[in-house]
Amino acid sequence: MLSALHLAGRLEAGDLTPRAVVEMCAEAIAAREKDIGAFATLDLAGARRAADDPRLSALPLRGLPLGFKDIFDTADLPTRYGSRIYANHRPAADATAVVLTRQAGGIVLGKTVTTQFASLVPSATRNPRNLGHTPGGSSAGSAAAVAAGMVPLAFGTQTAGSVIRPAAFCGVAAFKPSYRLIPMVGVKDVAWHLDTAGLFGAGVADVTFAAAVILQRELRVDGRAPAAPRIAVARTHLWPKASPAMQQAVESAARIAAGAGAKVTDLALSPIVEDAYEAQFTIQDYENIRALAFEYERHRDHIDPLLRTQLERAAAISADEYDAARRLASRARQLLAEAMADHDVILTPSAPGAAPRGFATTGDPMFNRLWTLMGAPCVNVAGMNDGDGLPLGIQIVGRFGRDHAALEAALFVEQAIAKKLGN
Repeated sequence: MLSALHLAGRLEAGDLTPRAVVEMCAEAIAAREKDIGAFATLDLAGARRAADDPRLSALPLRGLPLGFKDIFDTADLPTRYGSRIYANHRPAADATAVVLTRQAGGIVLGKTVTTQFASLVPSATRNPRNLGHTPGGSSAGSAAAVAAGMVPLAFGTQTAGSVIRPAAFCGVAAFKPSYRLIPMVGVKDVAWHLDTAGLFGAGVADVTFAAAVILQRELRVDGRAPAAPRIAVARTHLWPKASPAMQQAVESAARIAAGAGAKVTDLALSPIVEDAYEAQFTIQDYENIRALAFEYERHRDHIDPLLRTQLERAAAISADEYDAARRLASRARQLLAEAMADHDVILTPSAPGAAPRGFATTGDPMFNRLWTLMGAPCVNVAGMNDGDGLPLGIQIVGRFGRDHAALEAALFVEQAIAKKLGN
């Protein structure tokens, strides 16, 4: 993988040029893209032209190439939302996140594959860790592109678990910030009370560096040793559904963190917080069919049957049920904030286990839905594997609006695991 932070340092020192970094990415794409299929659209020629702009040296990203999930609008590249309905679609404007990235000195190398309308329909992208396994969804291309060393950074989105889960399956770091910390203007809606943009990178320090300079926020955690966090281990009602390897990985991560100096305690969540898990389904489905109202009304036959069936079920959700789910979510957020008063972060699985074999599913976001609904910052920490060598992701969940603390805790856990396991 390509470390964004390391590359930026070399660019700043003059050891590399932006064009050289683009060529690194181009070589990896030439070697692996045919098998992996991470990109919906590539613009290597445009990236090379952009890399020759002398103004990049004064900007914080210094010409680092990035991929954007193909639900972010781009004026100079097609944006198809993973659907043939939009086969020839060219937006009139860039999404705000694309503009901010370019203003920070990033180069858009291409658009990464998304599942159809960022839904549950599997894409053709393959997992770089094992081509016989799913890379997850719906940000499949972004996670796979970073894992394969095709780009140092990529943007994705999460409505249920589409940043953290594919990062876990592909063995990369990912940061899903507090709700809407990254502007969503110009991003195709799935469910507007849940949709959150996030970043993929080689390690925690890489995604924090990128988020900090793009958003102009104090999010960086590199440069000094992270403080020992107060970690709560949350074994929710879903814990029995985690694989034995995943349960062992979480327990091991907790022990490793404690051994490195973290204060680790167990946390039992209020039943109301756990009940909010079911509310997430109601909110997502109710909003999804409305977000796709035009496509469902005018182009229903071009919607994949799997998504079409889900939308048909969603049509039966009443406004009263939706409003009740939102009220429950609001109460759960209050109770979660109270429960975390004496903790910096929660440690929990990123996914039920390693990436499933085959491509009939993108995996289950069961260990992400609640935290997305809570609007909490979430970080996937890579570095652990199952018995077959497939990545197992450890999820760090922070308090809403306390993104820096969540990122610092994630870096602490990442470094502790690396030191203990010799990674």
